Amino acid sequence: MTADTAKKILTSICPTCGCSLVRLGIGEDRWTTTVYEGKEYYFCCQGCTDLFNEDPPRYLEETKDLVVCPTCLAEKPVQWTVRMEIAGWEVFFCRCPYCPEVFQKDPDQYVKRLQGEIPYDGVFGQAGCCSSE
Repeated sequence: MTADTAKKILTSICPTCGCSLVRLGIGEDRWTTTVYEGKEYYFCCQGCTDLFNEDPPRYLEETKDLVVCPTCLAEKPVQWTVRMEIAGWEVFFCRCPYCPEVFQKDPDQYVKRLQGEIPYDGVFGQAGCCSSE
C-alpha cells in the first residue's frame, strides 16, 4: 500500500489551543462547535470557540500542521513526527521509538480510540479541560 492508498487516521484537534479532543476526553457529547466558511470546527470548550470566532484565519494557520500520535496522544507539528504505514494506516508518531512498537501490537484499538469509537476519559477525566466543575 502506498501513501496515496493508505487510510489516513483522522482525529479532532481544537483549532484554538491545538489540543487533541481525544486526549482531553472531549467527545461529541461535550465539544462545542462553530462554522467558518462552510466548515464545522470542533472545540474543547466554549472559551476556545469564542477566541476562534474573533480571528479564525489566525488559529487555523497556527494549528494547520498538527497531528496526534495515536499511542501517547501527543500533539505535534507534522514535521516533528515520524510517518509510517502500519496495517494499511498512514500514521504519524511522536519521535518516541516506543510508540510505533506499542501501536503495532493492536493498531485497530489505537485507531478506534483516535477516531472516538472507543471511549476514553482523557487526561482530566470526566471533568474535562477548561471545566469549572
